[in-house]
Order: sequence, then structure tokens, then C-alpha cells
Amino acid sequence: RYTFASTLSHLRRTNTPVGRDGKLAKPRQLHNTHWGLVCPAETPEGQACGLVKNLSLMCSISVGTSTEPIIDYMITRNMEVLEEYEPLRYPNATKIFLNGSWIGVHQDPKTLVRDVQQLRRNNQIPAEVSLIRDIRDREFKIFSDAGRVMRPLLVVEQEANPETGIEMGSLTLNKEHIRKLENDQGLPSGSDEYFGWQGLVNEGVIEYLDAEEEETSMICMTAEDLETFRLAKQGHDMTTDNS
Repeated sequence: RYTFASTLSHLRRTNTPVGRDGKLAKPRQLHNTHWGLVCPAETPEGQACGLVKNLSLMCSISVGTSTEPIIDYMITRNMEVLEEYEPLRYPNATKIFLNGSWIGVHQDPKTLVRDVQQLRRNNQIPAEVSLIRDIRDREFKIFSDAGRVMRPLLVVEQEANPETGIEMGSLTLNKEHIRKLENDQGLPSGSDEYFGWQGLVNEGVIEYLDAEEEETSMICMTAEDLETFRLAKQGHDMTTDNS
């Protein structure tokens, strides 16, 4: 009865638990944080308008993971647990929150965030863990709970990486990854050598970001924007002459 596209659409339908007869317009309106996560057009007309939505095809919802390994790792990286924290001694320390609970503080948040982020990209902690560093409020928030909607984005190196040879402002996706994806076409389904999408996630080429982590991330809309940034860094005049 359904076409392939409408079957996918039907399977990704979400329902807001609000009465259909309510006169409130707010729950029905599109919110800024829906960008990239929810289809802005696919919603029925009439009473259910804006209450029944459709998730984007590449989005996924977190299922929840254990927080113990992350806590243990941060303690080995000089995190002071809350019981031992003395506010007068370290007034400017960055607070660390795990699923909303304040668990400790750290003196060098930049290094800690980079290390934990590298763990996620190396597939040592689950890809669905979100890491949010709020520099203004001196907070580092980690979420690993269930029910967060996340969308995939290609990773861009913030600093030049001497190990991989990737320059600052370049995609971590390289020709080797493209070659592996091309080789997948000749492999039978279910093969152990199959690289695929999960291979890109495991190698740290693709990261899943939720709405809150997106707010503290710089996201390029297109690959051309990335090239423009790189040329501007090199000193090229990027102002367009519209005359």
C-alpha cells in the first residue's frame, strides 16, 4: 500500500503528547532547535498539525550508556571530585556535569575536553555521548542518557594534527576512507570486511551531535564555506564584488 519513501516516513513519525483540541499555538510551531532533526514541511493538516512530526532520515535517538568509564577516565586526568573540592582554593575551576549532576571540577578544561572528544572519535566511548563546553559559564556538560535526538556531521580538525597530517580546518575524511567505501560495493552483504557508515563513525570521520552540543559548535553549511575559511586564513581577499 505504501511506497518505499512513505514507508520510511511512516516509521519515523513522532507524536507530541498534547491534546488535539488545545488552542495553544506554541507546541505546534517549529522551534530553532529542530533544524536538521525534524522535517519542517512533513506534518498533517487539521487538528494534528505541528503535533505529529517526522524525524530526519539520518537522525538517531540515543539509547543511554554507562557513565562509570567516563568518570574513571576524568579522575585519572586530574578531575577533583566534588567531595574534595575547595572553592576558595580554585575559584575559577570549570564545573563538570554528568547527565545534569555536578560531579567535580577541573583546572585545565581545554585539555580535558580535547582528550574526551578524542576518546569519542577513537570509538573508545560511545558515539552517542555528547560533550558540551560552555566557556562563558565555566561548565563542561556530558550527557549519555536516553532520548536525545542526534544528527550526523562530518568532523573538521580544529588544530593541525601531526599524527594524521591533517591541516587545521580540513575534513578528517580522506581518500583512504573513500576507497574503503568504494570497495564495499563489491562485498557481499554481512561481510566482516564491510566498512560502511559505521566504519566512518568508528574512525571519527562522522560525529553525532544533539541540539545542545550544536549550540557550542561551529558548523559549516557547505564544503565551499570550509574552503572559503581556509583561503581567508591564508590572507586571500574573500570579499565578493557584486557591481
